[in-house]
Amino acid sequence: MEALTAVLVIAVIFAIGDFVASKTKAICSMIFVSGLIFLVGFWYFIPKTLFADSQLIQVGILSIPILLVYMGTLMKLKDLREEWKTVLIAFGAVVAVGISMLIVASPLIGKQFAIAGAGPISGGVVATFMVNEAATAKGLDDVAVFATLLLVLQTFVGLPIASIGLSMEAKKLRAQFRAGESGHAKGSVPAVDPEKPTWKIFPPLPKQLQTPFILLMKTVLVGWLAFEAAKLTGGVVNKYILCLIFGMLFYETGFLEHKIMDKATGTGFLLFPLMVIIFLNLPKATPDMVLKLISPIVISFAISVVGIALFTFVLGKVCKYSWSLSMAIGVTCMFGFPGTYIVSNEVCHAIGETSEEKEFLLSRILPKMLVAGFTTVTIASVVLAGVLVKYI
Repeated sequence: MEALTAVLVIAVIFAIGDFVASKTKAICSMIFVSGLIFLVGFWYFIPKTLFADSQLIQVGILSIPILLVYMGTLMKLKDLREEWKTVLIAFGAVVAVGISMLIVASPLIGKQFAIAGAGPISGGVVATFMVNEAATAKGLDDVAVFATLLLVLQTFVGLPIASIGLSMEAKKLRAQFRAGESGHAKGSVPAVDPEKPTWKIFPPLPKQLQTPFILLMKTVLVGWLAFEAAKLTGGVVNKYILCLIFGMLFYETGFLEHKIMDKATGTGFLLFPLMVIIFLNLPKATPDMVLKLISPIVISFAISVVGIALFTFVLGKVCKYSWSLSMAIGVTCMFGFPGTYIVSNEVCHAIGETSEEKEFLLSRILPKMLVAGFTTVTIASVVLAGVLVKYI
């Protein structure tokens, strides 16, 4: 198949996934729909060489450090500090997944599957890529497929749980609001200007110089510095973790702009080849292999959810959060943004009966869910995957 034809086929499948996700309000995620089409397609009508023919594999690999640096510019550290209780619970949920998979799931599904499953369940695309990269390097095709299938299916596990938990929390908040026990401003935190660096080390780049090519160059430069730092440390710290850390540091010091790749209009281009990398092992997934993986998948999700429930219950007590809210925060690791935004809006608009109630509910729920999703998917899962992939 010609390269451009292969790219077109991939683009059409991604577009179908986006369309279905939009119509179902992300209940059927783009990743799930696209992954299902690829999986069935490779069995019956799509050439198994599609991804290789597209010539996007190397581009996707190169997009990883750039994307991680970009992710470091999405939220300021002060935002995380102000919502430290939410961050603590979110981190605890990711730790819960790691412990549950390694201790409880490992004897049931095998050590390699348990280690590989912790990354996707605790996070998103980047964590899954790191697991896939490690598994593929060791010729563990079934492990790589297992990780990909977990990523494809996790939205169906996380979103319903989050929706139920937030609905319970919203009803409590609505009752408080009606009783006059809570006000709009109570407990709120002044917004931090994301465009202003915390430490003004680098002078701001004039607007006229914030062109796509200059912004891209700065992002690539920080990614390159992170890779070089990883070499100097002898790989003690995973190179992808350093990309995220460097992105956050250079954003806080003013070298990188807030949401820099959005300003460079390059986020979509980064994600397109990256999704190819995520689905790279699906051509190897035979029907027999998928059938054999159903049991490990179900066990992994069940054990992880129980682990998250236990950890968030304890941490919720410590942080004085309700268990329903703590659980919703914990399972953000299974869907992240924009799922965190969508489910918060849907619940608040469904529970709130007046515009004032809806506004109040959103002010209490949405910031916590956004911070939780950023913490689990962007930071904690990448760190966890970076540590565990060494043992696959």
